[in-house]
Amino acid sequence: MGKSTAAAMARDLGVPVHDADAAARRLLAPGGEAVEAVLAAFPDVAAADGGIDRIRLGDRVFRDTAALRRLEAITHPLVRRAEAAFLARQARRRVPLVVLDIPLLYETGGERRCDAVLVVSAPAFLQRQRVLRRPGMTEVKFRGILGKQVPDAEKRRRTRWVLPTGLGKAVTRRALRRALADIKAIPNTAA
Repeated sequence: MGKSTAAAMARDLGVPVHDADAAARRLLAPGGEAVEAVLAAFPDVAAADGGIDRIRLGDRVFRDTAALRRLEAITHPLVRRAEAAFLARQARRRVPLVVLDIPLLYETGGERRCDAVLVVSAPAFLQRQRVLRRPGMTEVKFRGILGKQVPDAEKRRRTRWVLPTGLGKAVTRRALRRALADIKAIPNTAA
C-alpha cells in the first residue's frame, strides 16, 4: 500500500517511527534474538549466514496455520518488546508524537494500543504491482496475504485519516502533514 514510504515521510517530518517489520527482520538476522527459537521450531530455514532464510520460512508457514501460529508465538512478543522499548525511549525524550508502523494492525487488535490510526491506501492494481515486485512473492502468496487482511475499504471506514499512495508522493506527503497536525491537536493524544 505504500506504508514504508509513508513511514519514511513521517521520519523526514521529524516524527520517530517504530517499524515492526524492521524489528522482525533484526530478530531473524544473524545473531538475532529469535534465531535460536525459530531454528528449534523450523530447522530447515537456516540461512548460510547464521540467520533465518526469510523466504524459506515464509514458504514453510504460508499454508500451514499451525506453523504460522508457532512462528508468531516466537516473534510477536519480541517485536512488542522492541516497540515498548521504543515508546519508553521516546517518552523519556518527551517526544509528543510517534508513529508505529505495524502491518496487520486491525487484524491483531493493535489499534487498541494507538491514540489514532492512519490507514495507508492505494488502488488494488497498484498494490498488486508493488507486492509482486518483492523477492519471493507470487500471485498465490499475494492472494493468501489479502485473504488474511481486513479489506482496504473496511480499514478506510475505521479511521479519520487515509493516506493515499497512488496519486504521487506530494499528495501523500500533504495528507500525512494534515493528519499529523490533526492528531497533535487531539486533547490527551500527545501528552
